[in-house]
Amino acid sequence: MDIQAYLKRIAYTGAVDVSFETLRGLHLAHLYAVPFDNLDIHLGRRLSLDGAALFDKIVTRRRGGFCYELNGLFCALLRQLRFPVTMLSAGVARASGGFGPEFDHLALCVQLHDPWLVDVGFGNGFRIPVRLNETAAQPQGASAYLIAADGDCRTLLRRDEGGDWTPQYRFTLQPHALEDFAERCVFHQTSPESSFTQGRICSLATPEGRITLARNRIVETTAAGRTERDLTLAESQPDGGELTTAPASRYTVQP
Repeated sequence: MDIQAYLKRIAYTGAVDVSFETLRGLHLAHLYAVPFDNLDIHLGRRLSLDGAALFDKIVTRRRGGFCYELNGLFCALLRQLRFPVTMLSAGVARASGGFGPEFDHLALCVQLHDPWLVDVGFGNGFRIPVRLNETAAQPQGASAYLIAADGDCRTLLRRDEGGDWTPQYRFTLQPHALEDFAERCVFHQTSPESSFTQGRICSLATPEGRITLARNRIVETTAAGRTERDLTLAESQPDGGELTTAPASRYTVQP
């Protein structure tokens, strides 16, 4: 891995020692630079979990991806920087209740003085790593996160201002390899039952909030509130061109 190219891709210029401060900085920088998206699925492109292919897509071609790609490559970066990190299997919470199957989502555990839950691939998730062994709520801006333990399983819950606690995903601390997620990765690319085949999404965190492309609608949230607008014909992408993130954290179309 070209570490410097990766750090440049996420515009990270801080320390690279094995510390929580570095982990926090890398986590934020990744979320602000690399979008969560399923665009290749809707362009009919098969996604690869090969390390070189992930680096080429996310770093060289300045693309985004979904959890297996984003957390898979971020795990590789952390290991190159000598962070003790393992891959975790999670089942995502369903609107109808319960959770998805094992390997439905890939999250990370980084063991420093305390273990931390790390996740740069869950769309609108936490900005800063969450303490795994903390039993109290962990506030982050207008939201708070809580990890509830039930035997070997743990559930990540989120509460937005004025709302109730809502489960995000359930996981165990058993370590896994990236290839363990390959079958579920294919499912999410091909099955009509997968949410990723239902419509296009591309979402990027910003220091002020988030900007999201959902199907053909742009949604932007800031401290001032939420705005929505439909894409114009000139802004849409009927020719299957490639969407990249520019250094200014806005989307530009490249043929």
